Amino acid sequence: MNTGVRHGGTRPAAPHPDAAPTALLARIVPEDVVCRESWGDPDGIVLHPDEEALIARSVESRRREFTTGRHCAHRALEDLGRPAASILPDAKGSPRWPASVVGSITHCEGYRAAAVARAVHVRSVGIDAEPGGPLPEGVLEAVALPAERRRVGEQLARWPAVPWDRLLFSAKESVYKTWYPLMRAPLGFEEADIVFHRSAEADTGAGRDLHAVAAPDWRADSATGTFTARILPSVHDRGFPQELTGRWLERDGLVLTAITLRAAPAGSVPR
Repeated sequence: MNTGVRHGGTRPAAPHPDAAPTALLARIVPEDVVCRESWGDPDGIVLHPDEEALIARSVESRRREFTTGRHCAHRALEDLGRPAASILPDAKGSPRWPASVVGSITHCEGYRAAAVARAVHVRSVGIDAEPGGPLPEGVLEAVALPAERRRVGEQLARWPAVPWDRLLFSAKESVYKTWYPLMRAPLGFEEADIVFHRSAEADTGAGRDLHAVAAPDWRADSATGTFTARILPSVHDRGFPQELTGRWLERDGLVLTAITLRAAPAGSVPR
């Protein structure tokens, strides 16, 4: 999914310039998904030569986001017990991960992150980070279905502190990043219907189980919850679930979304 829109917004606060903390992304993925994130672009990062060659002529901003994103991915692979191999893009720009590993990389102004998992446990993972302000004028109309626009308007009226339009954009990006590595086919913004959920139960954070719907944290500085993404019949394939479940988080000037698609048990047939 790509509208050609440059991600803008206020630069998030930077608690630490290292890639080691996982205080945000780790809150919205299961424990067997390994995360690394960075609030800045550390000096002295050394990429693999073939990765460096890809950005040799890129503008400085692209070099920074690519370099730190790959750095996060390399460290996450090491945390998973895998060598920090080169992660080169395919023809569509999607990262190509080592055998038996799935993963996702995201970056926006002031923040970069990567998530990886073993393919024996996780079939696909998609993460996305966006600046926490509202979408630029006209973008919501370009990416949202009529029902989604209606729901976003209702949510903004009830809980205006959460940038629901930006959150919707991020969730659709996470859907695409989950879909594409498996299907290797386009998926438009209009081909997934996103619904955000609330729960009356307390969010303890225990277990980070995506199947247990956690209640949003409605403190002034943080909000979190779940969402479902229904792949519309026009593109649904029996090799891919018709519905995905994800988690979202709004904090520190960012919105983050994540989808973890579990590997199907042996002998099962996808819906």
